[in-house]
Amino acid sequence: MMRSLIFWVSSKKAVTSTIARNGMRSGFARRFVAGETLEEALAASAELGRASRRVSLNYLGENVSSPEEARTVRDNYIEMLRGLDCRSIDGNISIKLTQLGLDFDRTLCRDLTMEIAATAQTLCRDIEVDMEASAYIDATLDIFEAVRKQHQNVGLAVQAYLYRTEKDIERLAPLRPKLRLVKGAYREPASIAWQKKSEVDANYRRLVDLLFDGRFYPAIATHDPAMQEHALTRLRERGVAASAYEFQMIYGIRRDLQESIRQAGHALRIYVPFGSDWCPYFMRRLSERPANCIFVLRSLIAEAFRPTRKA
Repeated sequence: MMRSLIFWVSSKKAVTSTIARNGMRSGFARRFVAGETLEEALAASAELGRASRRVSLNYLGENVSSPEEARTVRDNYIEMLRGLDCRSIDGNISIKLTQLGLDFDRTLCRDLTMEIAATAQTLCRDIEVDMEASAYIDATLDIFEAVRKQHQNVGLAVQAYLYRTEKDIERLAPLRPKLRLVKGAYREPASIAWQKKSEVDANYRRLVDLLFDGRFYPAIATHDPAMQEHALTRLRERGVAASAYEFQMIYGIRRDLQESIRQAGHALRIYVPFGSDWCPYFMRRLSERPANCIFVLRSLIAEAFRPTRKA
């Protein structure tokens, strides 16, 4: 029930905007979000780099509504790439196609994605396309395939809780792509997605086994120790080269596991979110740890609606 409440609140722009206007006063929010500006995100990324972590910058927000907004986001993505390059940070960027006009113009979305990939290629960097809600999967796959055929520096996220994902992975195999395997963070119905953790975990293991068959560059994106251990077992059994995979984790989550992965000598990339539209993302992170929800939400809402003192 608490998770459902948090997901519902995170979709209410009036609520999240009110909270976000008060900035990132909560230390708890700062743990999961690198800041509101690119400079803050780059500073956090540089610190992670000094700790031998790769990064993937993620500009928070979804669903633009005009070509002008989509082109502005394109410019922001390119600025992120150049920021990483200027500071010699070992990193890439993650992009959302709904930020590039997927809702209203798929051709524009594809063209803007091509431009971002081309810029990244000139900088010898790569990009990763986030997988969004199920309604966008077919269009996302189409655009990813088109861009990947022109630029080999483009990867894609796939979601283990969806029934269709194994077939989607097989569809992409001829491209030999980098695929980031996540469990999935959207609220999807039982008609298309497993609902029980045990079922999602079982499929995650099956997909790990598939991704380590030599046709892909797997990025194992999970904070679940059992899923990580399964991947480590397969790595050892199959003798996968250290350069042929990586683990991914989210900024601020399970820092103990992040350290153990790095101490064991595995490549680790940290997904670094930032931006003024941080509140919906932050609330989704809260929903993953329900025991923290009431306390943190109370403090955030109290700050958001605290009366302003008059001089």
